[in-house]
Amino acid sequence: MPEIRVELELDGVWTDVTADVRRTDPIEITRGRADEGSVIEPGRCPLVLDNRAGKYAPRNAAGPLYGKLGRNTPVRVAVDVPGADSYLDLPRAGSSASTPDTAALDITGDLDVRVVVTVEAGGDWADLVAKWRATTPLDLSWMLLLGPDRVLWLRWSEDGSTVLQRASTLPVSLPPTGRIALRATLDVNDGGAHTVRFWTAPGGAGPWTLLGDPVTSAGTTSIHAGAAPLTLGDNPSQTFRGLVGRVHAAEVRSGIGGTVVAAPDFSTVTPGSPSFTDAAGRTWTLAGAAAVRAGRWGRFAGEISAWPPRRDLSGQDATVPVEAAGLKRRLGQGADPLASTLRRSVGASAAVAYWPMEDARGASSAFSPLAGVQPLTATGLAFAAADGPPGSTALPRVSDGATLRGPVPQSPELAAGWQLEMVYYLPELAAPATFPDLMRVTSSGGLVTLWTVSVDADFMVVTGQSSDGAFVVNAGAAPTDASGGWNRLRLTVRQSGPDVEAVLEWFRIGANVFSGSITAAPVTGDLGTLASVDVQFEGRLGEMQLGHLSIMPAGAADAYGHADNGWEGDRASQRIERLCVEEGVRAITVGAAADQVALGPQQPATLVDLLEEAAEVDGGHLLEHRDLVALLYRPAHLMYNQTPSMVLDYTARGVAAPLEPTDDDQALRNDITVTRRDGSSARAVRTDGPLAVDRVGRYPDSPELNLYRDSQLADVAGWRLHLGTWDDARYPVVTVDLAAAPGLVPAALATDVGDRIQLTGLPLDDGPGTAALIVQGYTETIGPGPVWRIAYTCTPAGPWSVAVTDDPDLGRADTDGATLATGSTATATTLSVASTGRLWSTAPADYPLDLAVAGERITVTAMAGSASPQTATVTRSVNGVVKAQLAGADVRLWQPATLAL
Repeated sequence: MPEIRVELELDGVWTDVTADVRRTDPIEITRGRADEGSVIEPGRCPLVLDNRAGKYAPRNAAGPLYGKLGRNTPVRVAVDVPGADSYLDLPRAGSSASTPDTAALDITGDLDVRVVVTVEAGGDWADLVAKWRATTPLDLSWMLLLGPDRVLWLRWSEDGSTVLQRASTLPVSLPPTGRIALRATLDVNDGGAHTVRFWTAPGGAGPWTLLGDPVTSAGTTSIHAGAAPLTLGDNPSQTFRGLVGRVHAAEVRSGIGGTVVAAPDFSTVTPGSPSFTDAAGRTWTLAGAAAVRAGRWGRFAGEISAWPPRRDLSGQDATVPVEAAGLKRRLGQGADPLASTLRRSVGASAAVAYWPMEDARGASSAFSPLAGVQPLTATGLAFAAADGPPGSTALPRVSDGATLRGPVPQSPELAAGWQLEMVYYLPELAAPATFPDLMRVTSSGGLVTLWTVSVDADFMVVTGQSSDGAFVVNAGAAPTDASGGWNRLRLTVRQSGPDVEAVLEWFRIGANVFSGSITAAPVTGDLGTLASVDVQFEGRLGEMQLGHLSIMPAGAADAYGHADNGWEGDRASQRIERLCVEEGVRAITVGAAADQVALGPQQPATLVDLLEEAAEVDGGHLLEHRDLVALLYRPAHLMYNQTPSMVLDYTARGVAAPLEPTDDDQALRNDITVTRRDGSSARAVRTDGPLAVDRVGRYPDSPELNLYRDSQLADVAGWRLHLGTWDDARYPVVTVDLAAAPGLVPAALATDVGDRIQLTGLPLDDGPGTAALIVQGYTETIGPGPVWRIAYTCTPAGPWSVAVTDDPDLGRADTDGATLATGSTATATTLSVASTGRLWSTAPADYPLDLAVAGERITVTAMAGSASPQTATVTRSVNGVVKAQLAGADVRLWQPATLAL
């Protein structure tokens, strides 16, 4: 049985409270879905704490934990399993292992560095392996890092101070476990150039796969030898957080595939050791919270929101029964909808003044969310009159004579220059030579006292007038893409020595670059002080709308980019990560963003709703991490063609009763209409096979999804139809008794929601002897006594086996239609197969392949005949089904190729 470990985070330090946990009742951990159709609820882990000493009463001023316990105190539950491999635990910033510099580590030529890690955190730079000291004096050799976008970086220096760096052309795709081997090589003289290559592998022994393309640069290079120590984890001279997770092994080689000069392998290190010597003779010392551990598996991490004291009638026994819950519980409590992406982004930027203009219908002024910024007084503006761009809610429409006026706060940040930016919609440009104003601002104490942006059908114009009304700045250009849709406009004015410079730029929202710009000739004079917004709109602007007007220091970072279109095109993991960073929520995503379904624009909703929406579009799992108080997102593509994380033999010990397959219609959906939010629809209907609408009736589903483009609809509808009409028995619950089968413990502990498990040796009357399942959730029960069970909620894994080009099993398209031309006995070794479409290949290289014929799995070893029917040489009863076959029986591939979404 495992040793349970329960810890509370008190004053930022994880404190072991295992001894105070009552074990008279089982510890029960629930994660994932409770059944196939439900949403993923927050994880749960009830605990009962012994409070006879008043330790866990938050109001007990005399208690040792007074002031330390409160709402949402972090808690984690782990099991220690004897005999498991050791690893270097790096739980937080400042954790590392290092070995002093020595001559063997002073590599100046080709470099080969490898590390096997389990990544448990994201969103920041992570030092992996480095020989690098960035303190004064600089002593820089080389460093391998994992960026916040999971791009691998190799940095090095030729002289000890100047930094060279190269990045992988693709991001690292983390597996669900987070464990991966990473590698970088530097060829300092690759035919007169130098080349960096990045690699990944499932483990330190390989096989290594190139991560993207080699990065080759002109000229040879070298590496500064230096005297810095070699570090794993958080390099103390850097401001990066460092790797948060586990290091299993690392290796540094002098030369690509060359001499090993450092080789820490933590699987061989005694747990608790403060130092050790590796196989290459390097002595390593741990720092910070780093520790060598063995066999510790996180089973639950969450928060305790309440501490209800309980006493028995005698008053002698006191407990605190707590309900630890996953992070999703707190995030869903009383949450307000998040603002539009533009308001969130610009409002958090360097803006000195900002008016979103998302005010409600009937408003007479434009509110500013920035403290100390007065509203703009508006007349003739119809607020909330029409939809804004994707990154905004409804914005006002101007009418003839409408005005917008108000002061700009005085700020020293604008002394050297300012930029005005806004979004606007102009259906068509005004008639020639009218030049109505799009925007005007006033200044004082400088050469220009009035800046104006005007437009007509032929020109966009920026002017600057002095106090006497003279035009000292007057520049224009043809307004390409300045109307006909939602645009961004930016006017930048700055002091450059004795001159004032002005640049006007604009572009269509959704484009990558400004489509038009005007650079006015510099004029000699002082910039002055920006004073106010003061514009009157003319009717010749038609149905113009505007909003999200901001004033920032000149050259400020772009706060509008991609926020203006609501970050449309995001993949689920990208949106989840960005939202969680913005809201201060820890989140970890695995997999590759490029393999996920693209999302439509992010619109105002609660944080949880936005996160769930992203997961729903992609079809992945949004749950909580088992080791960290953090969210975990596993995208749908990681369920494709998985290797089973656990194989269970029905005939052996470990699979607990009842194991009951179910043929029901709970998940059946054979008529799917998918609608894109604010877009079109597509329908997919099953018209053939055993679950066709004309055989079992219509089971409709009509989801509305926030997809990126209408072109996705047909594929999404087809994929959902594929999932909803997979004809296989369900095993709603599979229970594993780990107390009875301790050999299953490592696999069971590694199995999480979204993983594939395999059942073998099933009774013939349950169907095929093997069943592949996807874990959708589980309940884990530990104790009291010799009790350790995990009951997995499962769905069929068959529909997640998708086509792989040139794969002998997954790369074959199914027949257009084939049947047995004649019946056969149960032991016949040839079958006559008639085809209604293309004939079967007769090439020997295309065989063997497996067919499904009336439930029997048959292996075809050869096919003969140039016309239908053809003769197949076969091996019968591969799945244990022994039966005679009738003429006309349907013939299909056992594993037909299915295109992934």
